[in-house]
Amino acid sequence: MDFLEKLKTVQRRNNSLLSIGLDTDIRKIPPSLRTHKDPQGEFNRRIIEATEDLVCAYKLNIAFYESSGERMWRTIHGTLSHIAPGIITIGDGKRGDIGSSSEHQARSLCGDFRFTASTVNPYMGKDSVEPFIARAEQGAFILALTSNKGSEDFQYLRVSGRPLYEHVVAKALKWNAKKNIGLVVGATHPGELGRIRSMAPELPILIPGIGAQQGDLEASVRYGCDNEGLLAVINVGRSIIYASRGEDFAEKAREAALEFRDRMNVFRKKYFG
Repeated sequence: MDFLEKLKTVQRRNNSLLSIGLDTDIRKIPPSLRTHKDPQGEFNRRIIEATEDLVCAYKLNIAFYESSGERMWRTIHGTLSHIAPGIITIGDGKRGDIGSSSEHQARSLCGDFRFTASTVNPYMGKDSVEPFIARAEQGAFILALTSNKGSEDFQYLRVSGRPLYEHVVAKALKWNAKKNIGLVVGATHPGELGRIRSMAPELPILIPGIGAQQGDLEASVRYGCDNEGLLAVINVGRSIIYASRGEDFAEKAREAALEFRDRMNVFRKKYFG
């Protein structure tokens, strides 16, 4: 099954656009877990077991694991082993280098860890993206318009009369021969999200920025989905995984995830029937 069909299948099966960001900061997990041989992995396992029927994806920001040193490899593999087959896994490494370097980056994220998709920075061009889209069953979410304040520094620059992010979208469409490219568009840019969806009606869009960054959830559903109410992957991290800092963190994470999933579905019904 190719990447696009995998995503649609799990979104229909779990009736969900929700991606949970497992950006697990060891300093923020309950103290009782910090003596565990793999504190981040155990925290992630409990979050996954509590929420896996509510999501279409889990996204792991690789930086949160790289900073833990040599334990990283075991933690990521262990976390991925607890995620049920069919759920999309996103290696959020924002990779992208000259072709030979990107090939090795892809060997790690796509080969060793076998993430379903990776996030890729397209600044260095097509050859920096190609290793991540070599397999039709694995995808790449290309950074188009990010949720952080610094997105204004470059991504809005006018190039031939159009903002730079629109040129990124146009290139992504040209590179999408295997139908496994998606875009990253922040929920903090709802108007631009609508424009990007109109340019790329059939591409998956990974939408960060909901929750702590105060992105617009309703607009993310309305403008992020395709005409079937699918293909928006709306990521929520801290507002779910740290819904409680106590021993009931997994229970509270489920409550928060259920609330986000259900709110998204209210908006899906409103705009897509």
